[in-house]
Amino acid sequence: MGLVIIDEQHRFGVGQRRLLREKGLNPDVLMMTATPIPRTLAITAFGDMDVSIIDQLPAGRKPIITRWVQHEQLPVVLDWMAKELQKGAQVYFISPLIEESEALDLKNALALEEELKAYFGRSAQVALLHGKMKSDDKESVMQGFKDGKTDILVSTTVIEVGVNVPNATIMVIMDADRFGLSQLHQLRGRVGRGQKQSYAVLVANPKTESGKQRMKIMTETTDGFVLAEEDLKMRGSGEIFGSRQSGLPEFRVADIVEDYPILEEARKVASQITADPNWRQQADWHLLSLHLDRQDYLD
Repeated sequence: MGLVIIDEQHRFGVGQRRLLREKGLNPDVLMMTATPIPRTLAITAFGDMDVSIIDQLPAGRKPIITRWVQHEQLPVVLDWMAKELQKGAQVYFISPLIEESEALDLKNALALEEELKAYFGRSAQVALLHGKMKSDDKESVMQGFKDGKTDILVSTTVIEVGVNVPNATIMVIMDADRFGLSQLHQLRGRVGRGQKQSYAVLVANPKTESGKQRMKIMTETTDGFVLAEEDLKMRGSGEIFGSRQSGLPEFRVADIVEDYPILEEARKVASQITADPNWRQQADWHLLSLHLDRQDYLD
């Protein structure tokens, strides 16, 4: 095997990606994602990965408008949804959990389905999709949504990837502060796939500053790379030589976010030095060679 292609790279762990690479003898690797995880973004800074950025929407598509509302404003959102449904729109309604959890105090998908059915009555068809359903049942529900038989699809994050319904123009995410930036961006990406204006509504009452910051960032940009940079600032880059994909790096001096320009310049200089296969034998780089041999910098 000479080529490994990993789509939705952020959904794979370090070990999983390594196992795929080990199936071949030093294969070329192409990884694709809408939102690079912190560790991946850090690796690009170290020059271990070439990056190509596609920063333009397909022809005819409009940027998704994102709004953050408090739980108390949900009735206003539902009234607006009703008007959009009359125009032929379809809606994703996302709930994080299936079963009750008093500790997390989240709306579960089953209860949410019943609430929406009670609110909209016969004016809208509501269906439920979650990860515990059988494959045939999932396909049946999704096909009904694609065919326009279902107006509102209540779902867990099972629809995060691989779903394409151009007529779906509204994404409502309950308890949005419980999700990370990458997941929120992936969910938001389920709408905006046609030529109609699409919307993402984040319903959340964050209790932490990081939760508030995530909501604010989501309303300010639809650029996955910008979101990844913000995620890197908030969560850290994790381990370059380990398996943690986020968290504070164990650097002696540098900060990968604040010192990015210096790190970028250092990478270029390092590439120039190591272009000579015999650079370690040169007197000018003797001390550098000794430093690289010190294992405590890598462990």
